[in-house]
Amino acid sequence: MPGKLVRGVLESIGDTPLVELERILPEFPVRVFGKMERFNPGGSIKDRTALAMLRDRIRDGALEAGRSVVVESTSGNLGVGLAQVCLYHGLRLVCVVDARTTARNLAAMRALGAEVEVVTRPDPETGEFLPVRLRRVRELAETLPHAYWPNQYANPLNPGAHEQTMREIDRALDGRVDYLFCPVSTFGTLRGCADYVRGRGLATTVVAVDAVGSAIFGGPPAPRLIPGHGASVRPALADPAAADDVVHVTDLECVAACRRLVRREAVLAGGSSGAAVAALEKLAGTVPRGSHCVLIFPDGGDRYLDSIYSDEWVFEHFGEVSHLWKEPGENTPEMADENSGPGI
Repeated sequence: MPGKLVRGVLESIGDTPLVELERILPEFPVRVFGKMERFNPGGSIKDRTALAMLRDRIRDGALEAGRSVVVESTSGNLGVGLAQVCLYHGLRLVCVVDARTTARNLAAMRALGAEVEVVTRPDPETGEFLPVRLRRVRELAETLPHAYWPNQYANPLNPGAHEQTMREIDRALDGRVDYLFCPVSTFGTLRGCADYVRGRGLATTVVAVDAVGSAIFGGPPAPRLIPGHGASVRPALADPAAADDVVHVTDLECVAACRRLVRREAVLAGGSSGAAVAALEKLAGTVPRGSHCVLIFPDGGDRYLDSIYSDEWVFEHFGEVSHLWKEPGENTPEMADENSGPGI
């Protein structure tokens, strides 16, 4: 089948592959599929959001090359997506990130021409970075000439972009989507997918995959290690009624599921993707035989090589936990040499 010809890199956003995962839960009598959003040109599902929030304003002239400046708060992936769109259209971009943003995402944003401000001190009242990031973005939006804040946390164009994400899944499976496992942060992906499901009358159970320590579904915020999964401030887009079920996943469960996924399926996925796998495992006993389960994989693992896929980082934060992803009877050659480290 010949490749698709597109005019410019931004036209390659979307239409990502849906991959059947036959080995992740070999004894689980259902079919499991991963929506591989790492195949967007900027490497994540946030490419869809970035393009949707800027496209119409670029077309109607509200954002003008060489004059307008886009400012946004981001944990990393949206910043890369926005940088790609802004560079292509000659727009200045300022991204406000925090100390948890991965070094690879920072490098990608800067390589694509973004100016990056890193918040290093959390909010004294909550201990979280997001309130500080948002305050700084508001200051920039009010003081920089010709500034525009897309505001991914409240912009309806964010979920609007993901009605297309769900449309692609629906078409690929001929409407047979029994369960959708969707990691949440801004709530854009889940809300957009749920809007499509409800609008088409699909018999799909929408499962929100949230982080332990996230405030999205009303729990108290607590420190988290995995960027882009959960939120310390409930986003304006959040609508608990959009989810039929909610599963909370710990940082360690994300890490362990990512490691199992790469070992069993050769899929190098990001932290929130691991959370989707962990959520499916938690609900495995309640899902009927023969169901079609789709997991949204928001990004790839290449941006987490210094954390989730680093033995040293995992050992530092969780100790010796490799039994959580090693197969029964698997040898641990790393442990053979006492000087080889923790053996993760």
